[in-house]
Amino acid sequence: MDVLRTPDERFADLPQFPFAPHYVEVDGLRMHYLDEGPPDAPVVLLLHGEPSWSYLYRHMIPVLTAAGLRAVAPDLVGFGRSDKPARREDYSYQAHVDWTWAAIDAIGLTGITLVCQDWGGLIGLRLVGEHPDRFARVVAANTTLPTGDQDPGEAFLAWQRFSQETPDFPVGQIVNGGCVSTLAPEVIAAYDAPFPDDTFKAGARQFPTLVPTSPDDPAAPANRAAWEVLRRFDKPFLCAFSDSDPITRGADAALRRLIPGAQGQPQVTIAGGGHFLQEDKGRELAAVVVDFVTANPT
Repeated sequence: MDVLRTPDERFADLPQFPFAPHYVEVDGLRMHYLDEGPPDAPVVLLLHGEPSWSYLYRHMIPVLTAAGLRAVAPDLVGFGRSDKPARREDYSYQAHVDWTWAAIDAIGLTGITLVCQDWGGLIGLRLVGEHPDRFARVVAANTTLPTGDQDPGEAFLAWQRFSQETPDFPVGQIVNGGCVSTLAPEVIAAYDAPFPDDTFKAGARQFPTLVPTSPDDPAAPANRAAWEVLRRFDKPFLCAFSDSDPITRGADAALRRLIPGAQGQPQVTIAGGGHFLQEDKGRELAAVVVDFVTANPT
């Protein structure tokens, strides 16, 4: 496998990002993660999606740690400071699940409160279905676990077409376009930082094609199996979707209806947040997470 590694200098002096890097090796690849707060505190696992990285959680981490929680935010393989296989064929849904689980296991995380958005949910909810004993709570934000048995919606299909047809793949501008607020140029540049040129973007280019959109998708059977467990998952489960995301709008209703742990939890809507609600309303989402953990002790 030909693997690229973004030079460290690309991550120097990023705005509002004072966190030290940490690394773990999985399947011969180096994965980066942030690890802030007391090491023996209840852990909140923050999983990003497409095409962002742990920088997305910079507004949330200080709120979580101030509340006495440990915040762990990995960069998925192909993103952030993690290694980037150079060929698109090296990426699959299963590979991302395996890489992420290997990192969680190597770091030694237990009693996890999962916070997941976008592909963070496609991977994270799958892992909850496969390893429910390692998770204490779940906060799902603008995400779902698709099996290909439902229409993905025109907004997603339009994004999928754009992702494959655009000659350039302007990561920072894509994140900016998924926010209600307009990002500062230096923040857009921070989202571009992991990708010095297009050769580093194989994972970001491949992600949209890996979402199951038909019943015979290669990932569909494993996601259906995970759903069988999620339909019995009775640990606290909270949906905290934003009010301005055309991609995942309405998916929270199905999660609340189908997952027993969501019963009795408040219906939370983050006002003024786009698809990347951590960017638009990160502190507000973090406060929701803190309240959720406090209200649902293990």
